[in-house]
Amino acid sequence: MKKLLFLFVSAAFLLGINAVSAQKNSKNIVEIAVSVDDFSTLVTALKAADLVGALQGDGPFTVFAPVNAGFAKIDSDALNSLLQPQNKEELSAILTYHVVAGKVTAADVVNALKSGNGKAELTTLNGAKLTAVEKDGGIFLMDQNGNYSKIAKTDVMASNGVIHIIEDVVMP
Repeated sequence: MKKLLFLFVSAAFLLGINAVSAQKNSKNIVEIAVSVDDFSTLVTALKAADLVGALQGDGPFTVFAPVNAGFAKIDSDALNSLLQPQNKEELSAILTYHVVAGKVTAADVVNALKSGNGKAELTTLNGAKLTAVEKDGGIFLMDQNGNYSKIAKTDVMASNGVIHIIEDVVMP
């Protein structure tokens, strides 16, 4: 456990070098997402769900942002269907499942994992729970269906919160 904790904190520190300069970032969560090519599917989904304005708000928010490869694991017909206007509510529920009110940093997650015996429950904006767990030498999010998404990079600081990059889309 101590070794895993040390590895996570070390990785967070090394990956967080960019975040140190980003802490003074005047860009909000959406502006950062738009500026990263690997978030293009996420940005498309945010626009389709009409959530751009909300995530440009004051916050603070913690966003677990899936990369394009995570969205690519979803059946393309299902993803295209979610992006249609008639499915805006369902898409919004999925996307708000990736957002937590408040600013939750990597250090906060590590502390919660320590006090929770390797698990930490997070309440998302859609009211459902995500569970952070230590697994396979990393920190993962477990959704309500028991699926896991690895947290690949932490603490991308924005003017209105923080982004943690995840490898898969989690589902409520």
